[in-house]
Amino acid sequence: MIKNIGPLEDRILVFGGPYSNLQATQAILEKAKALSIPANHIICTGDVVAYCAQPEETACLVSESSIHTIQGNCEENLANDIDHCGCGFDEESLCNILANKWYQFLQKNISQEMVSWMGSLPQRIEFTFSGKKFHALHGAHRNISEFLFASQSDDDILKQIEQTDSDIILSGHSGLPFTKIIGDKAWHNAGAIGMPANDGTARTWYSIIRGGEDGEIIFEHHALEYDHQKTANIMKESGLIDYASAIETGLWPSCDVLPAYENAQTGQRIEETKVVLI
Repeated sequence: MIKNIGPLEDRILVFGGPYSNLQATQAILEKAKALSIPANHIICTGDVVAYCAQPEETACLVSESSIHTIQGNCEENLANDIDHCGCGFDEESLCNILANKWYQFLQKNISQEMVSWMGSLPQRIEFTFSGKKFHALHGAHRNISEFLFASQSDDDILKQIEQTDSDIILSGHSGLPFTKIIGDKAWHNAGAIGMPANDGTARTWYSIIRGGEDGEIIFEHHALEYDHQKTANIMKESGLIDYASAIETGLWPSCDVLPAYENAQTGQRIEETKVVLI
């Protein structure tokens, strides 16, 4: 299901992957309030629930916030009563082994009311901003659970953008922030707020999109600071040890999904950046 939310103006706040991290979700909504960005100008690119220990509380907060939220693979599979997260991990990978643990925790700690809400979410959102057509999805155009990173070829990314009949795609799923400009098109991933970006810091990521002079569109990647130790402690108490360590150290317990370029960046601090589409 594609939901058209019409034209948007001023600034848009984008984030992905709350991942059952209640403290980070509270922090991003507080940040939006401090920046005077209203709910109808906030977009979550899915995976409201995943690795962390407060899925019910996080889902309730997002559902009550009235922000635009699309369905990630975790929401899709919970809503369809499927017994795995559908993240696209190789079956024998460490990522998949660890995912089985946290997904079973999800199933036991989420209400039917929230599962029904997840099932009602659109899989994609369309809107216009500053004269450009935007298309928000979770993973890739081909597949909701496909991981797409900055090292993907320009030709492949451009083909996917063109297949959506849009100028700019907003995506999530991969957990790493990046903006790739290809001519007059762009692929933008704001990153995830619920888990660090494998850069050796506890910070997580969101973005602000705003218009510039002469029709420019400006993508600002921002780090989010929150009470990550509280999140980690709650995870440890719930038995979610592996990803509690990631919350504290900023390093993923497995990098199986990463291409060679992104894998080589493990532990290297990401800086806030601004990218301009002219």
